Amino acid sequence: MTLDLDFVRGHFPAFDAAPLKGQAFFENAGGSYTCRPVIDRLTRFYTERKVQPYAPYEASTLAGAEMDEARRRMAAILGVETDELSFGPSTTQNAYVLAQAFGEMMQEGEAIVVTNQDHEANTGPWRRLAARGIEVREWRIDPDTGLLDPADLEDLLDDRVRLVCFPHCSNVVGAVNPVTEITALAHAAGAFVCVDGVSYAPHGFADVGALGPDIYLFSAYKTYGPHQGLMVIRRALGALLPNQGHHFNGNTLYKRFTPAGPDHAQVAACAGMADYVDALAAHHGADGPQGVHDLMRGAEIPLLQQLLDAVKDRNSVRLIGPDRAEGRAPTVALALNRPGEEAAADLAAHGIMAGGGDFYAGRALSAMGVDMERGVLRLSFTHYTSQAEMDQLLTALDAVL
Repeated sequence: MTLDLDFVRGHFPAFDAAPLKGQAFFENAGGSYTCRPVIDRLTRFYTERKVQPYAPYEASTLAGAEMDEARRRMAAILGVETDELSFGPSTTQNAYVLAQAFGEMMQEGEAIVVTNQDHEANTGPWRRLAARGIEVREWRIDPDTGLLDPADLEDLLDDRVRLVCFPHCSNVVGAVNPVTEITALAHAAGAFVCVDGVSYAPHGFADVGALGPDIYLFSAYKTYGPHQGLMVIRRALGALLPNQGHHFNGNTLYKRFTPAGPDHAQVAACAGMADYVDALAAHHGADGPQGVHDLMRGAEIPLLQQLLDAVKDRNSVRLIGPDRAEGRAPTVALALNRPGEEAAADLAAHGIMAGGGDFYAGRALSAMGVDMERGVLRLSFTHYTSQAEMDQLLTALDAVL
């Protein structure tokens, strides 16, 4: 089954916006374009339903119903129960709140495992628990490949480890980690698992229920939606962790770890992401969210291999992560002999929107020996990217590199 790119791009107003004409967007890992169903829902909420939700009058009832719809439908896509899905202002803040909860639950001398492959959002908050007497153990990447070896994790696990945190895939290395295998190792040692799905989710929503982690985090603004963080916390763990919300919300799982009031409009607009998935499934005859996931990956892999082939053998370029498209996300970081931001600026003159820097992944890049004053050039795309845009990028890279 082949993705109908015209149908897909018809769902994204950005492709018809005059200021973006002729521009090829290759910084999707920083935030994707927003799909029309999300924009329509957000506009409707602000226009017709911007009131305190869950009151008995109609506008309020409809507002609450839309928020409930978003939670229900997104939880179903992720393969979890409705109350296991929480919305918060960002993945970084969601992880921070969770770290506070674990800090209250854990005892001095107990341990957590973090990686140096992570974005700072899923490593920094956990590392701060060292100040409470909690041991922080680092699962380190191979400095040449940037990959995590599950065998190295086994050496870190014992009966003192309460939590293992790692990314579904890194926002600079790109390789997809074996979540189910790693989760099984951690669970066998008696530890819970927290997976940062921010860099994976834009390429197809994961079946979190099937993968098995206790916590799964990602950002809606990178999955065609509004600026919200989505957080799955399975019931068994959620019941154990101390409530971080108002005391009167302590008996509601999806409110226990969102201490601030939710952004009503943006939560409601998240149902537009489910609208988009459903539209793709219906148009292509795909088997639900997993079928849409496979359609997206099927569209990305051929384009990604073209990019990898174009850069992997250049003398002035170090490709971070694997050079095969299968098993990695279309997020490609390149270490150059000059700052990545300079290269991104040069690409902009060719109509390429890309980024340079460390992308909050300084631990991973430093471990791989990347000059942090230069950082990397990062090129990232998703399923709505066209062959013409890839051709534009490859031509620009020839000129710039």
